[in-house]
Amino acid sequence: MTTIRFINANVIDTRAGRVLPGREVRIQDGRIVAVSDAPLGGEDDRVIDVKGHYLMPGLVDAHVHVTAITPNFALLETLSPFYVGAKSSELLQAMLMRGFTTVRDAGGADYGLANAVDEDSLIGPRLLYCGNALSQTGGHGDMRGPGQQTFEGCFCCAGLGRVCDGVSEVRRAARDEIRKGATQIKIMASGGVSSPTDRIDSTQFSLEEIDAIVEEATAANIHTMAHAYTARAINRLIPRGVKTIEHGNLMDEESCRLFLEHDAYLTPTLATYDALAKEGVAAGMAEHLQRKVFDVLDAGGRALEMAQKHGVKMLYGSDLLGRMQRHQLNEFHLRKDVVPADDLIRAATCNAADAFGYVGDFGEVIPGARADLLVVRDNPLEDITALTDPETQLLTIMKGGKVYHEGGVALSAK
Repeated sequence: MTTIRFINANVIDTRAGRVLPGREVRIQDGRIVAVSDAPLGGEDDRVIDVKGHYLMPGLVDAHVHVTAITPNFALLETLSPFYVGAKSSELLQAMLMRGFTTVRDAGGADYGLANAVDEDSLIGPRLLYCGNALSQTGGHGDMRGPGQQTFEGCFCCAGLGRVCDGVSEVRRAARDEIRKGATQIKIMASGGVSSPTDRIDSTQFSLEEIDAIVEEATAANIHTMAHAYTARAINRLIPRGVKTIEHGNLMDEESCRLFLEHDAYLTPTLATYDALAKEGVAAGMAEHLQRKVFDVLDAGGRALEMAQKHGVKMLYGSDLLGRMQRHQLNEFHLRKDVVPADDLIRAATCNAADAFGYVGDFGEVIPGARADLLVVRDNPLEDITALTDPETQLLTIMKGGKVYHEGGVALSAK
C-alpha cells in the first residue's frame, strides 16, 4: 500500500478538544504511523496538501440499522435478504460520504455485510454488528401483531431481532450471535416505538436473563448495548454491566448517578424521533406505531440536558430508518444548543472507541490508530455545523488508509 503523507494540516485533537496547527501525518498500511510538527520527509510518499484546513478522525455513528430499508419492520422480515442487502449498500455508501467511517449496527447487519465492506465489495463505513438483537416474546424485537398466531416472515434473514425466553434460551441466543462474529450484543430491554404489542414504559427480560446475556458477552470480550427508555428499565441494566444505553429519553437523576458510577455511556437518538414525527407515516411506518413516538419526543431533549449537566459520557447515534437515514447528520443540529462542540465531537469519535473497547484504534489522530480521516474545510470546534454540510465541507474522506472522496468527488477506493 502506498505511503500517504498529509501536510499543512490543522489536526483536531478530539480528546483535548483543541487544534494542533501545522502538522504532518504519515499513513502506512492503513494506520497512522507518525504525527509531527516538523517535516517528515519521504520522497516516495503520496502527498495530500491539507492547505491549512482541518484534519480529524472519521465520525462514528453508534446506533444505525443499515438493513432497515423501511421503518415497517414486519414487512422487512418478509423481504428477500438479497434485496435488503442490495438496498443496504446504498445506505452504507451514503453514510461514508457523510463522513462516517465506522458505524455500530443495532440489529440486522451480519458478517456478510461487514465482510463485504472490509473487502470493498460494498463501499461504506467499517461495520460493527450485533447480528439480531435479543428480544423476549412480545418485546421490542417481536413484530407479530396481537392477532397473529403465526408469522410469514423469517426471523433469521432480513429482520432486526430474534425472540428468546428464559435463561437457557437467551444464553444460547447470545452465544449464537457471538459465534456469527458479533462485535457487541444488543438487548431489547424496554418497550419501543416500532414494535406492535409492547408499551414504551414496559421493562423486558428478567434480571436473571439480563445477567446471562451480559455474562456471555463479557466472556467473549465484547460489550452489551441495551434499548431502554425509562428510568425503571435503565436503572436495572447499568449495575448489571450493560455498557451503553440506547435512547434513554425517560431516565432520571438516579440514572445519571449510575452512568457515572459504572462508567456506562448514553446514546441519545434525537434524530430518529424528529424524523419519525415529521415523516414517519409517509416513509412507511404504520400510523398507530408512529403515534407512539410522541411519548418520547420531547423527553429526549430533557434527558440530553440532564445527562450533559451531570457529565454523563455520550455517544453519537441516529437510529434512522428507511429513507429517513438521509437525516443522519441532523443529530449534531439537535444537540448543539445543549452540548458544546468539543463534547459533540468526542461523542462521535473517541468516546465511541472507548465504549466499544477500541481505545486508540479509531477516533483519534494518533500513531497506531486506523487511518480513518476527514479533511474538513472549516473548524468544527468553532462551529459544529461544519460537519453537517458534507457536500461543501468534506474535502477528503479516508478509511483504513484508502481515499474514498477527494476534491468533491466520490471515488472507488484507491
